[in-house]
This record gives sequence, structure tokens and C-alpha cells, in this order.
Amino acid sequence: MTKNWTPLAFVYLALALAGLVGTWTFNVLAIVQLRDFVGDWVNSGPAVSSLTVDLLVVAVAGSILIIVEARRLGMKRGWLYVVLSGLTAFAFTFPLFLAMRERALQARRLQVAPAGTQPG
Repeated sequence: MTKNWTPLAFVYLALALAGLVGTWTFNVLAIVQLRDFVGDWVNSGPAVSSLTVDLLVVAVAGSILIIVEARRLGMKRGWLYVVLSGLTAFAFTFPLFLAMRERALQARRLQVAPAGTQPG
């Protein structure tokens, strides 16, 4: 069962957890302080707006990658990572997808490798 978990998959999982904890720490802080989350996000000056556009473009490109790559590898419900990013954070769902993608790739490598050999 754990043979599909490569070191790279664990790195991606660690990044997913860091993304979840890091973003939700500030989300909870914003909720507790009754902040206007969207207003703070887009009205805090050109630097924040630049970062917002930067991250938004990356999130859109990453979402496209998730859907296309999940289909290519035969991963079920790839679209769910995109939906979950709206409920959690893309900093969580993208590395989580990469971890699951690495597992799918490792499973393919193990299926292709002849019996008794180690895939390279």
C-alpha cells in the first residue's frame, strides 16, 4: 500500500500541509478581527494588487494543469482539487494534487517494471 508513496510525494504533502496551515492561520485571524477579507485583499495598494494578480494567474494555470494532467493519468475527480481550492487554499490543493499525481506515476512505474527489477 505504501509503495506508491515516493519521497517526492511526501515533499508535496508537507507543502500542502504548510499551505493549509499558513493560509488558514491568516483566514481565521481575519474572521476573528471581522475584517473585510476581499476588500483588504484588493484595496491595500499596488504591491498587494500585483501579488494578487500574480497568484491568481498561477492558480488559474495550475487549475488547468490539474484538470488536464488528472485526465491524462486517469486520476478520478481531478476537478475536485480546483473546487476545494476555493474552500481551503490553492497553496493546499495544488501540492496535494502533486502528491497524488506522484503516487499515480509511481503506480504506473511499478506496473511497467518487470518482476524482480527496480524501476529507475
